[in-house]
Amino acid sequence: MLYIFDLGNVIVDIDFKRVLGVWSNLSGVPLATLSERFKMGKPFERHERGEISDEEFAQQLCEEMMIHLSYEQFAAGWQAIFIGLREEVIEIMQRLRKEGDRVVVLSNTNVLHTTYWPEQYPQVNESADRIYLSQELGMRKPEAEIYRYVLEQEGIAPENAIFFDDNLDNIIGARALGITSIQVTDNKVIPEYFGAN
Repeated sequence: MLYIFDLGNVIVDIDFKRVLGVWSNLSGVPLATLSERFKMGKPFERHERGEISDEEFAQQLCEEMMIHLSYEQFAAGWQAIFIGLREEVIEIMQRLRKEGDRVVVLSNTNVLHTTYWPEQYPQVNESADRIYLSQELGMRKPEAEIYRYVLEQEGIAPENAIFFDDNLDNIIGARALGITSIQVTDNKVIPEYFGAN
């Protein structure tokens, strides 16, 4: 069996409010105002596909939110998204591999974040057979191509894969290809799933 794990809010807890909080403090723009202006739009998607650089992304997002931040200030806020590792998921990933299953990570991410989390949470790389990152592949979830690519690389049919993600759109995208997909709505979902299986 192939088990595909998302990263954010599946293996590692993240919170976008922390990002906006740092940017609010650094820019002097109220948090409520930034929350209204912040959108995961085209620059966000292009950044996750690796189509624009971190610097271009920072500039475009600051323009959209109408704030003035240096690139260093932007990056400090961007990295504040990470809270901590879900140790129980790491243990499950390690157990699955010991039992002979294949375990991979499939994440919509970006170059800037990959300068941070692999160093902060080396257990992720240690517990996966392979890491698939959107900005390296030039595609992102929920695009069908990214799921097909992972299945092809792993030599696995969709019915022999199980996918865990916190984003409903990503779950729907994977299910459309016949992949069993579980939405991770909180930190109990994965331990309960494997406790009952």
